[in-house]
Amino acid sequence: MQDYISSLSNTASRKFETFSYLPPLDAEQTRTQIQYIIDKGWNPSIEHTEPEHASDSYWYMWKLPMFGETSVDAIIKELEACHAAHPNNHVRLLGLDNFAQCAGTSMVIYHGKTV
Repeated sequence: MQDYISSLSNTASRKFETFSYLPPLDAEQTRTQIQYIIDKGWNPSIEHTEPEHASDSYWYMWKLPMFGETSVDAIIKELEACHAAHPNNHVRLLGLDNFAQCAGTSMVIYHGKTV
């Protein structure tokens, strides 16, 4: 087991979500994770925040959740639009589970620039 050095003062060292401990996902792996959200019947939702506030519990919502969206390409297009509008912010994708009324999954897709 490896210990990850992390500190609040060093934004580059912080880890977010489960996938942050793995090598970065390539485009095809990201598409696979988005398809998983769709297959589970979860609603995709996109959020973003500044790197220095990423450990806070509140992230800004990018539009409303994409209720009933079944197109991976449409979700990727919204992720790219959020990243283009906020290039210095972290952008994450959540899969919102209607039945459990919580996030079934959450992953940072774009990492913002650190200070």
